[in-house]
Amino acid sequence: MTSPAERARRGRAERKHLGRAEHGPWIAASDRPDPVAVLVREAADRVAELLPIRYGRMAASPFAFLRGSAAVMAADLAAVPNTGLTVQLCGDAHLMNFGVFASPERALLFDVNDFDETLPGPFEWDVKRLSASVAVAARENGQDDDQAWRAALNAVQAYRLAMRRLAERGELDTWYTRIDTNALLPLIEKPKRRKQVEATLAHARRRTSLQALAKLTEIRDGRRRIVDDPPLLEVVSRTRLRTVGKIFSEYRSTLPEERRVLLDRYQLVDAARKVVGVGSVGTRCYILLLTGRDDQDPLFLQIKEAGPSVLEDHLPADTHDHHGHRVVAGQRLTQAASDIFLGWVTGPAGRHYYGRQLRDMKGSAAVETMTPAVLRRYAALCGTALARAHGRTGDRIAIAGYLGKGDTFDKAIADFALQYADQTVSDHAALTAAIAAGDIPATPGI
Repeated sequence: MTSPAERARRGRAERKHLGRAEHGPWIAASDRPDPVAVLVREAADRVAELLPIRYGRMAASPFAFLRGSAAVMAADLAAVPNTGLTVQLCGDAHLMNFGVFASPERALLFDVNDFDETLPGPFEWDVKRLSASVAVAARENGQDDDQAWRAALNAVQAYRLAMRRLAERGELDTWYTRIDTNALLPLIEKPKRRKQVEATLAHARRRTSLQALAKLTEIRDGRRRIVDDPPLLEVVSRTRLRTVGKIFSEYRSTLPEERRVLLDRYQLVDAARKVVGVGSVGTRCYILLLTGRDDQDPLFLQIKEAGPSVLEDHLPADTHDHHGHRVVAGQRLTQAASDIFLGWVTGPAGRHYYGRQLRDMKGSAAVETMTPAVLRRYAALCGTALARAHGRTGDRIAIAGYLGKGDTFDKAIADFALQYADQTVSDHAALTAAIAAGDIPATPGI
């Protein structure tokens, strides 16, 4: 077995291949793929009628563009040298893919919460995407470049310090580490800010299947049904519902035995196709309404298409031959606690899907309203959560050895974040120009 000292030396040795300061410069390659072409190619197999919604949402702002353009950034990151220090990447670790959710024990945790692009890869790819999203968000909130740089720096510094703490811990201690929101509140000194956070967490606790029942359903023909609100929420036909029922049955088989027992106490009542997110718009996604002891005991599940990760063109092949399984395995590996109904299934035409609860006390921060001080603290929290995720799945001791005690890596990534924020503005302008020219169809405001 390799000793901790040897693992740390291995990490430090990687600096000879890629110095920490070398992460700072971002210069687009002369043969860099056209960002709009990358988006169009990625969407080739999606539901065509929904793509104008995707492009309309991405065109809303540079930050919205960044959210939807994981494929563009993946190609950019692959074009520059990497450390070779591998973790289970989120693959799309921007600010809005962190949030709170309930653990099986009903504790409210803060963690990474999106894994559609998950794949093993160099740890810094996630760090760079997070830091770039911080810089873009800061600018969008009216903050100057110095404030944006400091916010990005906070994310990276928190990541490095958290990774170094994890490097000192044992394996089980590292695995069990989690960010419980109850532990965060005492750290917030200002009473006004603490009340705001408490209100956010209280709102998340109310986001359950029972709350969704009131918002997403109605009584129709004497029975509880999902509200039809096309194109964002489109109820499936009776024939399609039978097909969804078959998918649901196969999805059930991938759950642990005790979860199958629980799921069998529910009955499938209705289903609808749902438009979700920004980058995910156009993927096939369904919500399923199930009822338990009566129609006031609901369970909403989301069955979402899982296509190839945007990282797959740039990294070694994944060990999973099913993209839904890849997503579920990556989430279980990375999160401190995961949804009890995580499973996967192959649907019609051989498409891959994964399933989970639609709402289980899930909540996200209002990044667009954050002051400079609040954004810095939130960026640090995301950096800490990302380090915890990486520490479970990679060699935390080697990564900590590479990062070191100083702030060389922190400053380099913060520099990168500002430069990539400029790139994002340019790419966003390319999309809006393509829309204005009629080359890309877009439906704004949906």
